[in-house]
Amino acid sequence: MNRIPFSLGALHAFEAAARLGSFKAAAAELALSPTAVSHRIRTLEAQLGKPLFERRTRAVVLTADGRLLAEAVSGSFAAIAEAAARIRRPERSRVILALTPEFARQWLVPRLAGFQAACPDTDLHIRAGYRAADLAAGEADLAVRYGGGAAPGIEAVPLFDESFTAAAAPALAAKLPAKPQNWPLLHLDWHKPQGAADWTAWAQAAGVPPHTMQGGTRYSDAGHLIQAALAGQGVALLGRSLLAEEFRLGLLQSVSDIILPGQPYYLCRAAHSLPLPAVRAAADWLSAQSAANGIQAA
Repeated sequence: MNRIPFSLGALHAFEAAARLGSFKAAAAELALSPTAVSHRIRTLEAQLGKPLFERRTRAVVLTADGRLLAEAVSGSFAAIAEAAARIRRPERSRVILALTPEFARQWLVPRLAGFQAACPDTDLHIRAGYRAADLAAGEADLAVRYGGGAAPGIEAVPLFDESFTAAAAPALAAKLPAKPQNWPLLHLDWHKPQGAADWTAWAQAAGVPPHTMQGGTRYSDAGHLIQAALAGQGVALLGRSLLAEEFRLGLLQSVSDIILPGQPYYLCRAAHSLPLPAVRAAADWLSAQSAANGIQAA
């Protein structure tokens, strides 16, 4: 590669004078004397064999050759500055987190500002769905799963326990009939029905004939069920931990003393390799959030 036959100092002085239209202003910017700037530019002109500026009384004006060189030099300096900024800029990391839509909506999203403050150089990609992500195949870095966290090749750490209560919006709760058989019920068709908290289990615990608790609206999406309960459309069996904030704010209230035990939420990752620092940081943040909200698993 051919070497540029000019000193960097001369090019720097030329670029500043061309941009500012003044040797004096260029000297002030570069912390040099006007004489030093003028000398560097005259050396550059002598090497090129062409004048680069027209010297006027109170300013200097680029010649046609000067404009040609100024465009090249300013573009090169800008490219160097951008490259230096990219080198100095911390490399951003990506963490893919797989979880159910209702966990994402009710628990994670309200806390995301905290994650961004704790992990400013990490981009969190949220994959919400009911199909379990294949962590071993790299479909996600982390996953939050309700129950059944343990599996071959998966490291599962409990985040918090869940339990279920019959709950409704306060306006509806205030006018519910005394007999639960007459409540407007909201049902969830669980994606994993084994061990599900449903109205049959609640009726058995309450000593109510289960067949009398089968009417009402059915939902296949837990998020829709939650929104229907918040809107006062019926009584639903809702997670006390997942919806702790809604209960705390009085948006929902229990309408019975019966509590159905649930299963823990687990934070899962592939166990075959050490996690990257960003993945460890995200996992630590999720665990800390669970503890901070007072609902950590025993």
